Amino acid sequence: METIDANNKFVSDTSTGDNYGKGRNLIFTTFVELLVVTLVYAVIQIPTNGFQFKADGFGDFELYMIPIIMLAIGYGIFISGPIGYSVNWVFLKAVRREKIEIKDMFAVFERNYWNAVIAGLVTTIIIVIGLIMLIVPGIIFACRLAFVPYLVIDEKMEAMEALKASWAMTKGHGWTVFFMGLLAFFIVIAGLIVLIFGVLISAMWISAAFAILYHAVYLKQGIPETNGNYVQKVE
Repeated sequence: METIDANNKFVSDTSTGDNYGKGRNLIFTTFVELLVVTLVYAVIQIPTNGFQFKADGFGDFELYMIPIIMLAIGYGIFISGPIGYSVNWVFLKAVRREKIEIKDMFAVFERNYWNAVIAGLVTTIIIVIGLIMLIVPGIIFACRLAFVPYLVIDEKMEAMEALKASWAMTKGHGWTVFFMGLLAFFIVIAGLIVLIFGVLISAMWISAAFAILYHAVYLKQGIPETNGNYVQKVE
């Protein structure tokens, strides 16, 4: 299915500037829906952030901090992480001009929950190990695995299959993902200047840009199969 942006141009360019430009147009054409989804997800993440804040606030490590740390990790792995995958899917639906409903951000529990859990955990471990290995490998892993959430929820792939597919799809697009991530840092900083509302807009813009990149790559080359070929769904 071909997708057009607010300027009636096909979403096929994969450049950093073009993705953020189309992302800006997208969030203004579906502003209310994406704002509500982003706001609800921000609320869902509060327990994780709260647990981490309390753990940091204790100063020196003590045994009574262990349950707090475990709760934060468990909540992130089993609740906020998988829902984050669904939030990415909501933005992908917006790119495709499909109808968005708030319940879509919880679709992971029906579509592919356990693979989302496993994929999130494995991806995090790989990136952390990469960061320990002189940082650069971690950045490379993060860039090459950027499409995992879309593949797990939209394509309903198994966790390891999604990791392999993301690695294949991002071949030749790694620098684009990197520069988009780098620009995202400055967008978040700019959002922090205008406090809560600015942060929400920043998060929406970044999510829209990455969803556009994924769909642009999908339109160009499709989804890799185990035999090395690429296919596209007919919609």
